[in-house]
Amino acid sequence: MNNRVKNDEIEIDLLHLVKLLWNKAWLIVISMVLFGAIMFSYAMFFITPLYQSTAKMYVNNSSIKVGSTSFSISSSELTAAKTLLDLYVEILKTRTTLEEVIRRAELEYTYEQLAPMITAGPVNGTEIFRITVTNSDPDLAEKIADTIVEVLPDRIAEIVDGSSVRLVDHAVRADRRSSPDYSRYAAIGMATGAVLSCIGIILFDLMDTSVRSEEYLAQKYDDIPVLAVVPDIHSTRKRSYGYYKSKDNNSSGSMAADEKERR
Repeated sequence: MNNRVKNDEIEIDLLHLVKLLWNKAWLIVISMVLFGAIMFSYAMFFITPLYQSTAKMYVNNSSIKVGSTSFSISSSELTAAKTLLDLYVEILKTRTTLEEVIRRAELEYTYEQLAPMITAGPVNGTEIFRITVTNSDPDLAEKIADTIVEVLPDRIAEIVDGSSVRLVDHAVRADRRSSPDYSRYAAIGMATGAVLSCIGIILFDLMDTSVRSEEYLAQKYDDIPVLAVVPDIHSTRKRSYGYYKSKDNNSSGSMAADEKERR
């Protein structure tokens, strides 16, 4: 990269940078393909596929009593009462609820293992909330979700008086994995390869202190004139002029003279 060291500052020629990256485009493409293939292979062979199964429930309360406090809530008010849905989600995630799910579904998980597999939340701010179970076994994910919708209404009724939770949708076995996304991993790998290769090319060029041309010297040391230029030996040999041409001619003449003497 054309850079000029003046007063401990480095000036970078952006045009030269663009040309440099363009000339090394083949290296950037190779790096993108290589890193993309590595990330794709990693996602395919080293990351366990996960499947999601979702059940939906409807919350309908006319009179709710929590402890000694009782209040009424309408359907329209319930839509905006996100804190009430958060209450049901917290009841779902309690140790007692999940241990009952483990018992009924005859799972081999502990409470600590099962809890991270379950997520729940409202659907578009309505009275319906979804319960999603993520597991590496699609059949097991469906079984856990269906067991939760069986256990949760009774648990909510025990804690919140006057509540009514009804099933909207049973869980369905997932036919497609939810993660990993192979194309996403490949795209990340390609982007990483492009960035790393560009950084490597630029750093290598910055550390290259060799003289490239007259223009390079004129730009870097513009206050010092160029007195002479040493010709490119390889190019003069290919074009057969200059020193190598005369040397070749002299060699040919000497060889012919030696041949004459031998005869």
